[in-house]
Amino acid sequence: MDAIDEKLIHALRENARASTAQLARLVGRSRTSVQSRIERLEKRGVIVGYGVRLAPEHGGGAVRAHVMIKVGPKEARAVTAALRGIEQVRVLHSVSGDVDLIAVAMTASVDDMDRVIDQIGALDGVERTTSSIILSTKFER
Repeated sequence: MDAIDEKLIHALRENARASTAQLARLVGRSRTSVQSRIERLEKRGVIVGYGVRLAPEHGGGAVRAHVMIKVGPKEARAVTAALRGIEQVRVLHSVSGDVDLIAVAMTASVDDMDRVIDQIGALDGVERTTSSIILSTKFER
């Protein structure tokens, strides 16, 4: 990847719906060059897809939380599989530090979030959880 590819990826992160002409202007290359670069980045697995980011009030998640999860020894695989089955868990990260996993959960209400956090804490292999409700998002890329 070169500097042009990095500019292109940055532009796509900001607006994945930008036209090839808009992207070409942003990176200072022709439309055909930009299209070729995007195709190459997709074939190499650098770009693996495009998506939609919904406002929390439209994504079924007016309440969002980070749930830090401490897992028992050799339980991470089973806990991960169980968390995949909880629809409100939208993202799961494996992390280093005092906890093993961080889940991002989204629910329609605080009561629903309370139930989801209790459900996570009750999973076999989960030793403890610590949760932080997200008050606002300053920016997202």
